[in-house]
Amino acid sequence: MDICCLLMKGDRFIPNRSLMDLDQAHTLLTNRTNNILGKPKFNDEYRRKMEENLKLDVEGRPFRMLVFRGSPKSSRQSTRLIDEMRRSDEEIPLQTHDHRRHHKFRLKETRILDAPHLSDDYYSNVMDWGKSNLLAVVLGRKLYILNDEVKKAQILMEVKREHDYPTSVAWSDDAKIVAVGCISSKLQLWDAETSKLVRDLQGHKSRVGCVAWNGHILTSGSKDKAIINHDVRARNSVVSLTRVHRGEVCGVKWSSTGNVLASGGNDNLVYIWDFCKMSSRHHMHKFNEHNAAVKAIAWCPYKSDVLASGGGINDGCLKIWNTKKGTCISTTETGSQICGIQWNRHHKEILSGHGFGTTERGCKLCLWSYPSMARIGEPLHHANSSRVLHLTQSPDGLTVVSGGADETIRFWEIFGPPQDDSGNNTDLDNLLSLKASAVR
Repeated sequence: MDICCLLMKGDRFIPNRSLMDLDQAHTLLTNRTNNILGKPKFNDEYRRKMEENLKLDVEGRPFRMLVFRGSPKSSRQSTRLIDEMRRSDEEIPLQTHDHRRHHKFRLKETRILDAPHLSDDYYSNVMDWGKSNLLAVVLGRKLYILNDEVKKAQILMEVKREHDYPTSVAWSDDAKIVAVGCISSKLQLWDAETSKLVRDLQGHKSRVGCVAWNGHILTSGSKDKAIINHDVRARNSVVSLTRVHRGEVCGVKWSSTGNVLASGGNDNLVYIWDFCKMSSRHHMHKFNEHNAAVKAIAWCPYKSDVLASGGGINDGCLKIWNTKKGTCISTTETGSQICGIQWNRHHKEILSGHGFGTTERGCKLCLWSYPSMARIGEPLHHANSSRVLHLTQSPDGLTVVSGGADETIRFWEIFGPPQDDSGNNTDLDNLLSLKASAVR
């Protein structure tokens, strides 16, 4: 087996309940007689208080343990009923949460920076916020590194060749190297500390519009319809070259597990790839439900098999996918081109950046509750209703930066603060609650 497959494999711990006497446990919990296992250890007052506590769930609502719903004849109906109860329990806090967040996040940007020559091109990806809290942004032919803490910017590199300029940037996972793709098909690695070129990577024949890191693997997508995986440690860096999209590759993103890649293209398709099988051009899934180019793709930070994708101007749909099953979970019609998507790591929310619209609702930032996909609050706008082309977020996940066609970069404190963990359920609460685990 390929060594990369072995490295990517996970494992699960499945508890063995063969030594548990569940019948005896049930008897001890429910029997009121005093002759079980000899002398009783608890008096009636203690038992009464325990019953009172166990008949209420963690939110104070009536709750009964170990109660079978339905009969063996209607087991399927019973299972569906429990699923519906669990879904309804999940939706109620989200609705309350939406109302609370509607009044908390700021309706205006906290900072605006002038960004002359910021790309007004749907097919470029020219902003990325690295883990060292440095923002990389392309303005014209120059790549700037902005240190927001000291409010200082410096030029990392400049393309000297006429009619050439950067069209994509991405920080490495260790925030030491910036990958820069250009309209001329060049793909370069730059050292952020020394401002020196580390190496050129070959393989593309046209514009490199998207790049994404996965450890030492750099993935690039191009107008030449190819996806290339580069091992930046090797002299011959090309690990695989895949040409399956029938149009320009507009977006590439790795899942948090590092073994699954999502790609979106100008052929209106989204492909899901297993890293170990990309050299054979064999994809896991092909999603063809969008009706326009797919640039905006983003993996859920707390569920590794959930992907969000957004379609272009003739589609305007925000779709949520289960990449394990290969199914569409939900579709939300936004009425405008979706240029970027960011997941909130602290709350169950998704932020989408929009361009031209088929209705008056275009050119905005929209916050959505997940999984209900109800819009939270009013949309946020750049000046003169300019389309929002680029989105990235800070390493702490509290601030989002948007780049617009109005040539400004805007900072929005829309994702924080993190939820207070003081009210989290204990392990015992989770064990006794139907909401913590599925019952079959």
